[in-house]
Amino acid sequence: MKARTLLLALSFLLLGGCLVTFNEPIPANKPAPKALLGTWTSKDAWGEPLTLQISRSGGNAYKAVAIGKDKKRDEYAFTVSQHGNRWYLSAGVPKRLGGNFLIGGFEVLDNKELVVYNLDVEQVNQAVRKKELSGRTIEVPEDNGEGILIDSPAERVLAYLDDPANSDLFIEVARFTRAGK
Repeated sequence: MKARTLLLALSFLLLGGCLVTFNEPIPANKPAPKALLGTWTSKDAWGEPLTLQISRSGGNAYKAVAIGKDKKRDEYAFTVSQHGNRWYLSAGVPKRLGGNFLIGGFEVLDNKELVVYNLDVEQVNQAVRKKELSGRTIEVPEDNGEGILIDSPAERVLAYLDDPANSDLFIEVARFTRAGK
């Protein structure tokens, strides 16, 4: 299935594969790195220019505004959490895609590149089958097929994500470049 979904609290990327959602967001535990804030550019799934503006919206909450070639603005709220060397993001999934929460990862490289990661759907499926995580298959609205809803508590999800044995759990889905000043 293909779903326009939140990643980096953002439903601005067309991602392949099933949508993995969670009953609970990852609790925000500290402010995002300052280098995350600002304007980033990339290409969307169709090769069209995409601008991403990330700003603080209060406390440890952030706002991402994605602007495509058609100048349509999609705005998304998200929180961040750092565990070890990993930065995670957590964002609400639009009701039209089933609601709940998306968890992704990100890193800012030399203040010049923003790399966004999504969870590997097959590995999450395997974790559910092995009972490392609790979850079930769900129908994603809007004819997007099946998804996975993880209902493990946030602490268990973080333990799974932070486990070094799961270091390849995240796959790169987008790379942005800092917009010139």
